[in-house]
Amino acid sequence: MSAELVERWFGAGFAGLHPLLQQLHRQGGVLQGEVELATGSGLAGWLGRRLAAKLGLPLGARRVPLRVDIHSDEAGLHWNRRFAESATLVSLFRPVGHWPDGHWEESTGALRLALKVDSHDGGWRWVPIAAWVRGLRVPLFLLPRTTAYKRIEDGRYHFFVGFSLPGLGTLLSYSGGLELVPAVVAEAG
Repeated sequence: MSAELVERWFGAGFAGLHPLLQQLHRQGGVLQGEVELATGSGLAGWLGRRLAAKLGLPLGARRVPLRVDIHSDEAGLHWNRRFAESATLVSLFRPVGHWPDGHWEESTGALRLALKVDSHDGGWRWVPIAAWVRGLRVPLFLLPRTTAYKRIEDGRYHFFVGFSLPGLGTLLSYSGGLELVPAVVAEAG
């Protein structure tokens, strides 16, 4: 599995990814930079702050440093995120089938999501298709809507993750442009 995991899952579609995304998923790496955190207002903001606390995102700051360690091994694709000095938010993605009909299953804490991939313009967007909480299937309409994508802009890894609820709007989002950190610097950090 390991280094070729994403390439094997995408098959011929891997060539459609931007070369920097191809490199990241072939070799793994550390992305680092400053991101913007935003919450909604009123009830949406209150819910967004509660969600941020559950995810370990620092509250009270609008811009924070983020470090994402990305690698593949026999278990799957690992995305370990650390916002400022918070605890590491660990996600493990396991491939199911192959692109374009397959999906990935992301496990983060008690939540597991089945995510299709919509690939265009060299990037990709995650599209939730099923969810489980503590192993029990949960209808997607009971969870906040998730919007998540990554692409390359001006040589940087640009991403967006947002959560919203119908009628309330945005609960929480975080986004930014991250730089690939050279291996020597990444190991020291």
